[in-house]
Amino acid sequence: MDDLELESFLPYRLYRLADAVSREFSRIYKDRHGLTRPEWRTLAGLGQHGTMTATELGEQSAMHKTKVSRAVAELERRRWLTRTPDGKDRRVEHLTLTRAGLVAYREMVPLAKAFELELLARLSTEQRAAVVSGVAALEMALPDRRKEL
Repeated sequence: MDDLELESFLPYRLYRLADAVSREFSRIYKDRHGLTRPEWRTLAGLGQHGTMTATELGEQSAMHKTKVSRAVAELERRRWLTRTPDGKDRRVEHLTLTRAGLVAYREMVPLAKAFELELLARLSTEQRAAVVSGVAALEMALPDRRKEL
């Protein structure tokens, strides 16, 4: 039986790459607002989609419900989001950014876009095209991702 060379195993390489990029970007929102990754993902999800439930946030951001719950509690503590109980199901709450939360989100959008441009600028035109098309192809090849796109 052959050994698995982890360093060349594509899922491992993709995980390490995603984590490295995420850590590099996290410096921006941590320095600016003291946010954790789950808090940033929650802020960004609500900023993009408006009102969402915690379940929807978890699905959209691929976060476990406990991470979503903690992020929601912290953003609520900062008065960046509000919870509104669902009229039909009291177990469900609709989460919405407050004015202060929207200000923070809108401040972060150009920084996020600039980060993405700077990251892609490290590659040649051909490499950028290959990354974009390769990621899209992998997303379409995974059954769970096709439903989301």
